[in-house]
Amino acid sequence: MTTPAQTAQQIRRALPPDGLFAGMTWRIASAPFALGEEVSKEIESLGRVLLQFYRAVNLLYRQSVAGKQPAWVAALLDQGKPVELIARQRLPAFKNEVPRIIRPDLLLTEHGLIVTELDSVPGGIGLTAWLNQTYSESAAAPVIGGPDGMLAGFASIFGDAPRIHLVVSEESATYRPEMAWLAQQLGSRFALRDAHFTDFADGDAVYRFFELFDLANVPNAARILELAAANRLRLTPPPKPIFEEKLLFALLWNRNLREFWRRELGEGFFQRLLKLVPYTWVVDPAPLPPHAALPELNLTDWSQLKNLSQRERDLILKISGFSPQAWGARGVFLGSDLSAAEWAVAVDNAMRSFCHSPFVLQRYHKPRRVAAEWFDFERQEVVSMLGRARLCPYYFVPDESDDARPQLGGVLATICPADKKIIHGMADAVLAPCSA
Repeated sequence: MTTPAQTAQQIRRALPPDGLFAGMTWRIASAPFALGEEVSKEIESLGRVLLQFYRAVNLLYRQSVAGKQPAWVAALLDQGKPVELIARQRLPAFKNEVPRIIRPDLLLTEHGLIVTELDSVPGGIGLTAWLNQTYSESAAAPVIGGPDGMLAGFASIFGDAPRIHLVVSEESATYRPEMAWLAQQLGSRFALRDAHFTDFADGDAVYRFFELFDLANVPNAARILELAAANRLRLTPPPKPIFEEKLLFALLWNRNLREFWRRELGEGFFQRLLKLVPYTWVVDPAPLPPHAALPELNLTDWSQLKNLSQRERDLILKISGFSPQAWGARGVFLGSDLSAAEWAVAVDNAMRSFCHSPFVLQRYHKPRRVAAEWFDFERQEVVSMLGRARLCPYYFVPDESDDARPQLGGVLATICPADKKIIHGMADAVLAPCSA
C-alpha cells in the first residue's frame, strides 16, 4: 500500500504535459475525499430528481408559451434574450431536449446537503475523469464512479454518432486542456474543435462548451445551431437559455406554481427539492401593493434589503444567467461578508439589472467544516487542513426516453480554507475525487 506522500507524488507525475486548466493550479490531495455512506447514497439518488426537475422546467416553459400556464413564467425566462434565441429555443427540434449532463453545486452543511445551483454547461468533466482515473491507480479507497465512470458517462450521451466534436469557445478557453485530454482518452470518434471549425457531417454530434450569452463571439455557432435545428446534428446542451438561469429555483419556491410542481415532480421529489434548495427570490423591483410583503423576507420594497443588519444579511445576490458574470464566482455577493455600503451598491445594481439581466436572492447556508489533507511539495509533508467543501456530482443522461436513468460518473470535491465564504476553484483549494 502506498503512503499518502507517495500517492501525492504519483498524482503530480501523472498530470498531462499541458495541464488540465489553463494557468490554474490546486493543492493535491493525498487521498480521495470520503463522503460517508449516507451522503453517498443521497448523491447517488439525486440524479433522477434533478432530471425530473429539468423535464418539468421544460414543460412549464412550453405550457407558459402556449397559455396553459401563467404567461409571466415565459416572459421572465425570456427577459433580456435576443428574439432569435427565444425563437430557436421554441423550435420543434428541441422540444423535449434537456441537458444531457446535469451538475449541481452541493454544499455540505450542518443540516445536510444544500443545492445552490445547477450548471448545464459545466467545467470539470475532464478534470474529474482524470482525478478518478489517477486516484484509482494510486489510492487505496475506491472513488465514486470508478476509474472510467466519467469517460463512459460522457461518451454515452452521444449515442452512435460517428464523430463527436467538442467545441470550446475563447470564453471557455480555461477548460480547453481538460477537454483535449478527454477527447484523447475517448479515441478517434472524439475531437477538440475551436470556434472556427465548420466541417460537420450529417449524423455528427457536438458538445457545446460555450454559453448562449456568448454566441456572437463563436463564429461557428450559427452553423451548429442551423444543423441541429434541421436534425442533421446532435447537439448537447440544447440551445435553450432556460437551462442556464439560476432563477429556476425561484420558480420552484413560487406558491403560484406549487400544484404544477407537485403534479410533474411527484410529492416525494417535490418535497425533497424543497429540503435541498435554499429559498430563492427573483429581484423584481416592480412596486408591491402597500399591504403586501415579499414572502419570508417581510419587506415591502426591495430597496429595504439595503437596510438589513449584517446578521440579517445571510443572503446571497447573484446574477441569474445570460451574462459573462453568471459563471464562476463572478456576479456573486454574500451580504454578511460585505460592508453596508458595498451591500447597498450590490442591491441597487440588482434592481437596475432586472430588465436585461435579472438577479436572484438566495438564503445562505454556511458549509460545515471538514477535514482534508494535501501534500506540500516544498516541505515534502502531508498538511492537514480544516476547510469547507463544495461537491459537484456529474450525472450523464444517455437518451431522451421517459425511462432514461442518469448515471453518476463521479463527484468532484473542492475544499477551500475555512475562512473562505464562497467556495470555488482557487490556488489554495484542494481538489479531489470523492469516495463513499
